[in-house]
Amino acid sequence: MAEAARSITSATDTTSVRRLESAIGTVVRGESEAIRLAVVALLAKGHVLIEDVPGVGKTTLAKALARALGLDFQRIQFTSDLLPSDIIGVSIYRRESEDFHFSPGPLFANIVLADEINRATPKTQSALLEAMSERQVSIDGQRRELPEPFVVVATQNPLEFQGTFPLPESQLDRFLMSLELGYPPKEDERNLLLSGGAEDLLADLRPVLGREEFLELQAQVTTVKVADKLTDYMLAIADATRHSERFSLGVSTRAAQSLFRATQALAFCEGRSFAIPDDVQRLVLAVLAHRVVLPMSTGLDATRNALRQVLSEVPVPL
Repeated sequence: MAEAARSITSATDTTSVRRLESAIGTVVRGESEAIRLAVVALLAKGHVLIEDVPGVGKTTLAKALARALGLDFQRIQFTSDLLPSDIIGVSIYRRESEDFHFSPGPLFANIVLADEINRATPKTQSALLEAMSERQVSIDGQRRELPEPFVVVATQNPLEFQGTFPLPESQLDRFLMSLELGYPPKEDERNLLLSGGAEDLLADLRPVLGREEFLELQAQVTTVKVADKLTDYMLAIADATRHSERFSLGVSTRAAQSLFRATQALAFCEGRSFAIPDDVQRLVLAVLAHRVVLPMSTGLDATRNALRQVLSEVPVPL
């Protein structure tokens, strides 16, 4: 009876995930893998970095995630003159009560779109570090909790674009995944043009999951079983990046933890109560590519190729 109950629960949870992905897919066309990975990141309580050229749907994906979940959404347009207080908020003195009143910034939302994050200065970028790591901010000596769930979806333009500042390794390490969208298939792009564009589709998008249901899905993800051999496999991959001459900087312990959580979330989305090696291999590039550094900075493509070579060398558990 207990086994039957678990199967029913799993089927129900999988249906919820499919509804969410299907709703997002009505707006973000031809990007089923990117949608799946973005949902995996959210279920794993992680943040997402989307790097690509302007105009391929980075902002649209972030908006669609928020709308489909019915969560509080705020967009922050990062520019070179943006200040940390513009993100976190400020304390304003009230003469009538002779005290300070905290006015929260756009960071106090469930899903925060940090649009073109690498156009802001390093000082402003660093304002997100505590929030992304501890889901709180420290202001005037006080700690203020951020809402639950809290997810940062950041977009950035390639570094060769003018007016960009590279994200430091400490900032990159706080993103669970980095994704690229690319251009949609020709037929999907044609349908998008005929439908009036993404903004019209976004306006019609309605929530398919509530906040409490989504939080329950996040809790269910942590129950997915990961065998000891599979955990050792993830650690072996992480260790290989630290001792390979291909990299001048390997992945951190936080990165290994992220790979573990993402593996649980992907297995959950696939309708399984246990993870398999294929889950790990499918996630390695998205979870680790932005965290390792090559001796010569040649972009994410070269980094992903180096990680593929690592994957081919680390024995897969049977």
